[in-house]
Amino acid sequence: MSQASTIRGQEILNNPARNKETAFTMTERQSLGLEGLLPPTVENIDRQLERVQTQLAAKPNDLERYIYLMSLAARNETLFYHTLMSDPARFVPIVYDPTVADACLTFGHIYRGSAGMYLTRDMKGRFKKILRNWPVKDVRFICVSTGGRILGLGDIGANGMGIPIGKLQLYTACAGVPPEALLPVLLDIGTTNAALRADPLYLGLRELPPDEAEVDLISEAFIEAATDVFPGVCIHFEDWKGTDAMRLLARYRDKVLCYNDDIQGTAAIAVAGLTTALQIKNETFADQRVLFLGAGSAGIGIASMIVSAMVEAGLGEAEARERIVLIDVNGLIETSRTDLNEWQKPFAHEAKPTKDLLEVVRTFKPTILIGVSTIGGAFTEEVVREMAKLNERPVIFPLSNPTNKAECTAEQAYTWTKGKALYAAGVQFPDFEYQGKSYHPGQANNFYIFPAIGLAVYATRPARITDDMFITAAAATADQVGPSAREHGMLFPLQANILETEVTTATRVAEHIFDSGQATVERPENIRAWIEGLLYKPVYKEL
Repeated sequence: MSQASTIRGQEILNNPARNKETAFTMTERQSLGLEGLLPPTVENIDRQLERVQTQLAAKPNDLERYIYLMSLAARNETLFYHTLMSDPARFVPIVYDPTVADACLTFGHIYRGSAGMYLTRDMKGRFKKILRNWPVKDVRFICVSTGGRILGLGDIGANGMGIPIGKLQLYTACAGVPPEALLPVLLDIGTTNAALRADPLYLGLRELPPDEAEVDLISEAFIEAATDVFPGVCIHFEDWKGTDAMRLLARYRDKVLCYNDDIQGTAAIAVAGLTTALQIKNETFADQRVLFLGAGSAGIGIASMIVSAMVEAGLGEAEARERIVLIDVNGLIETSRTDLNEWQKPFAHEAKPTKDLLEVVRTFKPTILIGVSTIGGAFTEEVVREMAKLNERPVIFPLSNPTNKAECTAEQAYTWTKGKALYAAGVQFPDFEYQGKSYHPGQANNFYIFPAIGLAVYATRPARITDDMFITAAAATADQVGPSAREHGMLFPLQANILETEVTTATRVAEHIFDSGQATVERPENIRAWIEGLLYKPVYKEL
């Protein structure tokens, strides 16, 4: 008999994967030693959901709702996911972006209990032993962060643990990946954030991060340990410092099953939105000129995937790169710069040095403007009006988050372009009415992509994750935006149907994995039905 089947009484109530709270039947209460430990009324999960909704409605803000939902996850996992999946458009912004940004900033102050694992740099020689402390042995995904570049917040060290926790919760809530297969990890290498190191309630190492060589040694030890303790596990890199992120992805992508959502997922969702926008404009990627404000891991990742889309549309790779211009904190990425990293150099062009975004818009004449700068308001009225002057339907994607980091709001973009902009942001802005027409701004959020990639990988067990899988996911996402939605400026599917959307995308990705010979399981006759049979469902099981 398994240990899980022998636990009784309070042990069951303390086990979030088995706890049903007031939904235990009278028979279960008698057989499991729960009599007297619960109120006498037996409720179903929908009645419990009513209570959750009532308590959430009484909270003063979304951060308090986040705290409540994390506490619910820690005591009753099934009810937590039943809540999220009952109304994803409402709850995803609470458990993830934008509320998770506030949660991460105050993580040590709102800490209620452990979720996931914390590995510190001094544990490097013992990673395998420590990872074996995790109670689940068949872990299929590890989302790991150093907290080195969280959203637009910068280096927040161990406070960044909210991101791996939230990302993996979306694997389940948005794509039905079973939660027992998921492990959030904070790889604590220290933080450059002096304020956090001085905060008495900060929970991480109060040390500066090591040099790049030591980071690489720590990362190598972690990956070796994780793939040994959990054979076949997929490593999801999340919110590492930009140069670390690009370097480690390049090093490991052809060696282990891994991906970096900030690079590949962000690129895929941007390409998905651009695909829809260009379909509305009846243009192709070969017709575009793309200007980026921001040239970190996200910007380079998106630019590289746009190059692939342009090549697919008929351009040569060099010609495609000529149609993409980037600006970073030090100015235009151009050939006289001596501070460019190896990923930026391929996008450096012969041009006059400048830091003036408006000047670059006027000289380069972009059709698409993308912001990944984390500089709130950087797309000024002058810049946006110039885009509208150059283009009948300017494509404007201020992708930085949280909300106060967005380069411009939806209201600004639609007003300054007189309703002509094809707009998507990294956060969800409210609907906006301009001259009698209602616009529904898009949210280019990675949760349309990475949970679907996760579900497809969970099902097909490929040895590696390739960019082709992300390009397939981008196309599948764009294909699910119908004509009526596009009329209202929507560039992404409705969040209310996120599970259906993700299953459709995952099916397309799984088909690609089978077609390309990358799957390590037998191909089923009906891939979608097979995937649907693997989905986690937030319902109570009989004990």
